[in-house]
Amino acid sequence: MEQATIISIINEFLIEDFEVPAADITPEATIKETLDLDSLDYVDLVVSIESNFGFKVKPEDFQRMITIQDFYNYVSTKVEEKTLA
Repeated sequence: MEQATIISIINEFLIEDFEVPAADITPEATIKETLDLDSLDYVDLVVSIESNFGFKVKPEDFQRMITIQDFYNYVSTKVEEKTLA
């Protein structure tokens, strides 16, 4: 799956499921401030990632993600690892 497709899918569920304004979703935006997620939202985000991309997310992986670009890169890497497995 190409990164542009991954970004499109991520942006779509952030806008639809988490009601993040599309203008706020930029690669340099910080995840914490942009998404403003509480603990239940994080669970929903994990479920969205797992159902859209077919891999398990470890909660500690989110601690290393600062920007939306980090999030895109994380999902891209996991999708690629899954494809190669």
